[in-house]
Amino acid sequence: MYSVNKTPQRASMNEAQTRNGTRTAASGSTGASSTKSSAARTSKRKAEAEERTRDRVLREVLNNGPVSAATLGELLSLTPAAVRRHLDALESNNMIEVAPIKKHGAGAGRPARRYVIAPQGHERLGNDYLIIARNALQMLRDTVGQEALEAFASARAADMEARYRPVVEAAGDDVAARAQALAEAMSKDGFVATAQVTAPPAGRTVPEHFLASIQLCQGHCPVRDLAGDFQVFCEQETGIISDLLGVDVRRLSTMASGAHVCTTHVPLNRITAESEKNAEEPSA
Repeated sequence: MYSVNKTPQRASMNEAQTRNGTRTAASGSTGASSTKSSAARTSKRKAEAEERTRDRVLREVLNNGPVSAATLGELLSLTPAAVRRHLDALESNNMIEVAPIKKHGAGAGRPARRYVIAPQGHERLGNDYLIIARNALQMLRDTVGQEALEAFASARAADMEARYRPVVEAAGDDVAARAQALAEAMSKDGFVATAQVTAPPAGRTVPEHFLASIQLCQGHCPVRDLAGDFQVFCEQETGIISDLLGVDVRRLSTMASGAHVCTTHVPLNRITAESEKNAEEPSA
């Protein structure tokens, strides 16, 4: 009789079971990941469909306003609940507004709610102003020359400088105070500007002219889309910032080039050549 050793066979079976378990776990993990990915895609598609429907509602308000929710439902084949959901969202985002119209006759009572498009709704649907402005500037440059375009941008910058100069001068000679005053003035015009003083870490040895500076940031630019094609607007604006603050500044980023904010580096101890010349000239 020969004795058969079954240990290797059991070991092989155990290894096979382990491999199968690993594959099953991996398959389960892959399946879970796939399910999450599929759910994300489905959610995204639903959100996009919801957004398209909301735009349709907004456009019908534009075309038919003042218009009631019931009429919108009929025009778009939407349920009352769906219409109400979209109208509430558009109204909360200031895309549309209610224009109360009082009922007349025997059944007069609570005014019917009629919707009309709001200014922000017009902006969402788009307009031709940007296209017209871009074409006009392009024609100006092509027919008259680059100098004419620069003169136009310079005139805009000069108007900004004249508007901000009194506020900045009232802040005194301190560059940081002037930058703060400029940021506040620009914010009132919708630039959403801030002036933040920056300094190197304590104990770090750096060149003297790097000791402290200010970052003047603008969160909004009214000519962002135009400046993307006509950089002269950014250049002229940078120039007036330098003139107003009395230091040589440097643009670090612009929204026209794709950044989230326009950032201007303002050194605190380097004055412009023009400011230095004015300081050296004896007063009359």
